[in-house]
Amino acid sequence: MQDRDSNAGRDDEPVAGADSRRGKVWLIGAGPGDVELLTLKAVHALRKADVALVDDLVNEEVLQFLRAGVRIIRVGKRGWKGQCGLSTSQAFIEKQMILFARRGLTVARVKGGDPFVFGRGGEELQALQAAGIEVEVASGITAGIGVPAALGIPVTHRGLSHGVTLVTGHLREDCGGEAPNWHALARSGTTLVIYMGIANLAQIVTGLRDAGMAAGTPLAVVQNGTLASQRSLVTSLGDAVAAVAQAKFGSPAIVVVGDVVRFAATTEQRERARLVA
Repeated sequence: MQDRDSNAGRDDEPVAGADSRRGKVWLIGAGPGDVELLTLKAVHALRKADVALVDDLVNEEVLQFLRAGVRIIRVGKRGWKGQCGLSTSQAFIEKQMILFARRGLTVARVKGGDPFVFGRGGEELQALQAAGIEVEVASGITAGIGVPAALGIPVTHRGLSHGVTLVTGHLREDCGGEAPNWHALARSGTTLVIYMGIANLAQIVTGLRDAGMAAGTPLAVVQNGTLASQRSLVTSLGDAVAAVAQAKFGSPAIVVVGDVVRFAATTEQRERARLVA
């Protein structure tokens, strides 16, 4: 069906379908996993593409909306596996988008979730605009909203949480980042939704506890959210590290911290409801 390169080819490699038309790049959010959460705008954009640059966390079912013969190039970011050096470089991705667009092709840059929420979409938008490339964004449902909802968790709720803070737990000094200010986040009074937080869960819990957050604060972990393989765990901040280790949760996963977690339906509860229905 489609060519499924792990990375793009040489810069001088001919690409079928190139012509004198003006190229364009779509920054497409593929949502948190479930293909039915893809937006109509994203589907329309995918159908226009000549070449697609696809991240690791994009559900393969999303690619069914590409036309036959579209070249698919894998440009995944693998930092969520805790390995800083195995990601396709951002500079390479931006170079490829510009290269294909200058050949007159329509490029679909497909990302899990939303391009502008921990997707480096802002950087790509700037690079494309600086190169004079036409670019349009097809927003997606970010995992930090869609995944808690799949468990019945409203990230805001009157009387419990006046806001939500989306934060990454992935940044480490050896990856060129710095840890979030957990003291400020603990005092914010908002629901905390932590992306890529499993690898550093012990440090996150320590940071929040040191900031004064109660050990009994409800906490949920959702792995492979919105997919058939979704797994969930509802526990407390104080028990989270041991519970996650015992249940052998891994990435990709979302961590939700706050009183709204009390609304969560566990995997077992949802399965019982399915059987009753």
